[in-house]
Amino acid sequence: MDAFSRFLNQTQGRDRLFRATQYTCMLLSYLLEPHAGKEKVVMKLKKLESSVSTGRKWFRLGNVVHAVQATEQSMHATDLVPRLCLTLANLNRVLYFICDTILWVRSVGLTSSIDKEKWRMWAARHYYYSLLLSLVRDLYEISLQMEQVAHDRAKQEKSPSQDPGCSVADEETEWLQSFLLLLFRSLRKRPPLFLDTVKNLCDILNPLHQLGIYKSNPGVIGLGGLLSSIAGIITVAYPRLKLKTH
Repeated sequence: MDAFSRFLNQTQGRDRLFRATQYTCMLLSYLLEPHAGKEKVVMKLKKLESSVSTGRKWFRLGNVVHAVQATEQSMHATDLVPRLCLTLANLNRVLYFICDTILWVRSVGLTSSIDKEKWRMWAARHYYYSLLLSLVRDLYEISLQMEQVAHDRAKQEKSPSQDPGCSVADEETEWLQSFLLLLFRSLRKRPPLFLDTVKNLCDILNPLHQLGIYKSNPGVIGLGGLLSSIAGIITVAYPRLKLKTH
């Protein structure tokens, strides 16, 4: 109960709950829309989704400062690849939040001279670059973890002798199975890396759709956003599961 209270007292925690609600509404409205007699429910879900999305912008107003602080911290990472990827990713997050704030100014009617579509595309582009760089960092960390797990297992057991009767297809199938098993064991040993990878993979669906790189339907985007929000809730509630920068 104390952990839940601490979670709700954090701005990030409340934002994650709002975000999960927003994407749940998007997913449910997509699933219910084809069914007859559900028009009122779908309309209410879309209104709630829009209201929650607007409310989340208030939580994000101070995120520019947090993104700048994250950029400064990432510049001190000891490993070159994470340092480069995270610094560039956080810089793009700063630019994304600046664009998002400008869009918020336009949405509340403080000015009407802002080109909403242009700034929306800029925001999506910087968000996409940020997530792409974060995924590169995740893949790098996964490769290191897989190398470590493979090295540890090689110490524990001798490699089995190759069956001379195996076909090329059998060898390829065995290689794929070994790779997937190694990937599973590597991610199981580092839950923070697994959660961060899932979060970034799910998040990138939205900017891919907005930029026209890969079109998705609202159901896929809603499901991805919900899974990403759950991963975010877990990392906020349990800070030890947040991927650390070394």
